[in-house]
Amino acid sequence: MNAPGSPVDASSVAQRLGLDGVDAVMEIGFDTDVDAALRTAVIESVGELLGEDSDEIVDVVLLWCREEDGDLVDLLLDARDPLADGGTVWLMTPKSGREGHIDPVTIEESATLAGLQPTKTLNVSPDWVASRMVVARR
Repeated sequence: MNAPGSPVDASSVAQRLGLDGVDAVMEIGFDTDVDAALRTAVIESVGELLGEDSDEIVDVVLLWCREEDGDLVDLLLDARDPLADGGTVWLMTPKSGREGHIDPVTIEESATLAGLQPTKTLNVSPDWVASRMVVARR
């Protein structure tokens, strides 16, 4: 784990988030509170991030989300829409005790309602946790 303010190793981030070989990544929910070092490492790994207004089909959606951002089910449905078959949503939420934290039970319930299945959670920065989700098999 990196200390606050320390650089994030781009290859490590890419490997941990499964971004090696990914062609297109969309970012949703960007704001001034996102982890800049983590975001920069992702960009260094995959190149340009597509904005949420893009019409492209993507391999990964990076969804920054805080409790006050609205209905999590709706946000996850928006993140699921542009996914290619076999694509992944990484839900980035503030860690417990941080402003905007979302309870893990709420994340799991919302994912299920949005047709997504949470598969793992990673501590990716001092302030953010990443929850990996894939489209649930029917």
